[in-house]
Amino acid sequence: MQRAEILLRHHRGETVSGIAAALRTNRPRVERCLTKALELGVRGALPDLPGRGRRPTLSAEARAWVVALACQKPEELGYAQELWTTRLLAQHVRQHAVAAGHPSLQHLARGTVSKILRAQPVQPHKIEYYLERRDADYEAKMKQVLHVYRQVELWHRVGAPAELTAVLSYDEKPGIQALENTAPDLAPVPGQHARLGRDHECVRHGTLSLLAGIDLWSGEVLGLVRDRHRSAEFIEFLQRLDVQYPREARIRMVLDNHSAHISRETRAFLATVPNRFEFIFTPTHGSWLNLIESFFGKMARTLLRGIRVKSKAELKTRIEMYLHEVNEEPVVFRWKYKLETLSVA
Repeated sequence: MQRAEILLRHHRGETVSGIAAALRTNRPRVERCLTKALELGVRGALPDLPGRGRRPTLSAEARAWVVALACQKPEELGYAQELWTTRLLAQHVRQHAVAAGHPSLQHLARGTVSKILRAQPVQPHKIEYYLERRDADYEAKMKQVLHVYRQVELWHRVGAPAELTAVLSYDEKPGIQALENTAPDLAPVPGQHARLGRDHECVRHGTLSLLAGIDLWSGEVLGLVRDRHRSAEFIEFLQRLDVQYPREARIRMVLDNHSAHISRETRAFLATVPNRFEFIFTPTHGSWLNLIESFFGKMARTLLRGIRVKSKAELKTRIEMYLHEVNEEPVVFRWKYKLETLSVA
């Protein structure tokens, strides 16, 4: 911008001294800009000339070697650490630079290491978690689940068939903690403290498990609160479903691959009620496909967030009361993510 102003002022007839004074610079800078314009043209005088500044001391090969080291684990190179720090990486580079054919790196500093890695960018001091697919039939199982949701969605649009097949999304929510306050909560007081006051200490009374299935047609939530969630509790839940729905109805359930769902005890019970239950298993690490997880998330945000009870029995009562309140005005959970665009044929 300053060079452009210099050229414009010179074009208007101002002197070199006047331009330098107006722009608060010196005469040599103004003269250099005008000389460049005469030699290279107006557009050539505006940017910096190539090759200015200090020559880089680190070659591209040397920088690439540093990045390659950062992409390896320190323990692979004989260190105890799992992740690099800039201090450790700089130390390793200085010790092995000459042997690796990069003598320019033998005085490398931590700050230069950071600059080299930021230019890529590489962050070897951080961990970003990912989930490896361990189910070879992931796509096929996902399509099975989506077929179930699409069928229920079709029922909501055109009406349910004469003989409705019950469709539920089922899962367990284990580890619900029964926590008790050691001191009473303090109610909000205007002008003093706006939030609920609570002592940070608490007493732990153990945990409970909620076995729950949400009816995808009616939105009703069927729940069973127990100390554990073994095969015995799962069979108890199935028996409740058997009583809940008409005998001629086929009960289809979307559920995960928990051991209790495929155990010998469960299979023995299913043999006593042939053609009564149909299990649609989500793929391994595909619990996000199970609609009941949305209900569990809502429950965690409303009922369980900050709940305090005096015993496990009270916690059980509170959870059962919550399920009753939900079923007074049931909400039909519907799967929407890519259901119309994703090919499930």
